[in-house]
Amino acid sequence: MNPRLAAARALAAVLSGKASLNSSLPAQLDKVDERDRGLTQDLAFGTARWQPRLELLAEKLLQKPFKAADCDVQALLLVGLYQLFYTRIPAHAAIGETVGCADKLKKPWAKALLNAVLRRAQREGQEILAGMERDPVVRTAHPRWLQKSLKAFWPEQWEAICAANNAHPPMILRVNRRHHSRDAYLALLAEAGITASACQYSRDGIVLEAPCDVRGLPGFADGWVSVQDEAAQLAADLLDLAPGQRVLDACCAPGGKTCHLLEAEQGLSEVVAIDLEAKRLTRVRENLDRLQLDAKLIACDARETAAWWDGKQFQRILLDAPCSATGVIRRHPDIKLTRQADDIPALASLQGELLDALWPTLEVGGMLLYATCSSLPTENTEVIDAFLARTPGARELDLATTAGLRQAHGRQLLAQEGGHDGFYYAKLIKIAASRG
Repeated sequence: MNPRLAAARALAAVLSGKASLNSSLPAQLDKVDERDRGLTQDLAFGTARWQPRLELLAEKLLQKPFKAADCDVQALLLVGLYQLFYTRIPAHAAIGETVGCADKLKKPWAKALLNAVLRRAQREGQEILAGMERDPVVRTAHPRWLQKSLKAFWPEQWEAICAANNAHPPMILRVNRRHHSRDAYLALLAEAGITASACQYSRDGIVLEAPCDVRGLPGFADGWVSVQDEAAQLAADLLDLAPGQRVLDACCAPGGKTCHLLEAEQGLSEVVAIDLEAKRLTRVRENLDRLQLDAKLIACDARETAAWWDGKQFQRILLDAPCSATGVIRRHPDIKLTRQADDIPALASLQGELLDALWPTLEVGGMLLYATCSSLPTENTEVIDAFLARTPGARELDLATTAGLRQAHGRQLLAQEGGHDGFYYAKLIKIAASRG
């Protein structure tokens, strides 16, 4: 299959609200030649990254919008525009190959339309975009609701956040301290000819100068190292782990933090890792097996404690709550297409429900670390503020890190070009059992 067609079909599922790229793209990648898979992935993710900007350009170039049934043609046009403005693919190849895909969609009428619009974009696109630069959606390539939210919450940083969201993320490693110190592994990378440096905030983190195939990393198959963003790596040390503790990792998939907890403290009595979907726990088990670690995995709704909790309290809880993922847009650019403003209050409500449900499973004197990969205070400090107000036995503790910005509650890490993702942490201690 032509990589442009594969990318367009994956994107069409996203544009129509039926899937994310993570779910729609793999099936399409299986249909293209192996040598074209990198191009297909770049076309899909790159088009999603710049979609808000490309969509407004397309509206200027089209005489009328596409019908809902022609979402696939719309996606193909966006893939063509992405090639013209954001890749080194020669314009004649970008246009010709993209137009030719219309036949495979069984919509031959679209060939003339795509050809005309893409050729006009080649001639006039830069001038049209320049005239639209005053629109922050065009300038930042973020949907209007998100651009406005970031500007309202982060008036000094919002443009830098958008720039970081549009940049390609660095490849960051987490050294398994059961096998090597970070310095020792940096030496192994140097011997392998891989340029890297220590992360600023995570004691186990290493950032590579350039991404590489994990199979080329020393000892990857033996569990010496994992791929994980620096911000996510902070959880293990912020939990103040100690031998003998029973730890709950709620909403654990894909398991990076679960594994890090076990790497960081070998003397834990047990780690219970739960997630809503059983199929997501398959990835957690694969990560545990590669690292030769073990945890008790349970597929369940964390809020329904009667269905999964054995009544034995935890000394530590990590709640990596479901969120808008607005802090990791650079890794999942289709978030710009799949998230809407109305999602945020609903997510904040869910996050509060999870805190309320899990709190009784924590022993008095135990700690709960609340985390999200969101950049929006509605899901972060405001959720913690509301929880503390309704939970007399909860108190906030300071976080032992200088990463991010101190908030009314917790610390907010904002996405950094060349550095960590956007993330949020707050740590709570249970000073008394709930009255009831």
